[in-house]
Amino acid sequence: MNELEQVKVLRKRLGWNQKELADKAEVSQSFIAKIEAGLIEPTYGKAKRILDVLHEEQGKKEPIAKEIMNKKIIFSEPEEKVANIIQKMKRHGISQVPIGDKSRIVGFISESTILENFDKNLAEKEVREIMADVPPIVALDTPRKVILELLKVFQIVLVGNKGEIQGIVSKADILGKIS
Repeated sequence: MNELEQVKVLRKRLGWNQKELADKAEVSQSFIAKIEAGLIEPTYGKAKRILDVLHEEQGKKEPIAKEIMNKKIIFSEPEEKVANIIQKMKRHGISQVPIGDKSRIVGFISESTILENFDKNLAEKEVREIMADVPPIVALDTPRKVILELLKVFQIVLVGNKGEIQGIVSKADILGKIS
């Protein structure tokens, strides 16, 4: 299915009627009706303008990091013992912890990191000995689709503003927003 065949679906998803789309794309309502009915092949310029309007508006409606993030962040210090982190994770019902503070993140530790480093001396080790690299940090206005792509590779995404961590987004946070 080509993109022009999606015009009606995208328009309805945005809650627009044909006239509203036509006005925003600077074409006539009858032109939109003919495209949706498959009766005409618009010029490249007009088709691009219509699709750009639809995609731009779709992007505006997409949730951003600020709306998705969990503002309650539990941090750990690099010198903290792994046993303490495990207790923190259990107590707060979380599976990963950024290492550092709001203004300086040096890594993170997760249940996976702990399991990958599991041995008889693990509880006595310091977090810095097993922590993973710093996860991605995105801006408050980062669209959900960008965060979703990052979460396919990383376990968490941090949300920052002016050099300070404001929130955290995990896979569970994204799944919790699905209705």
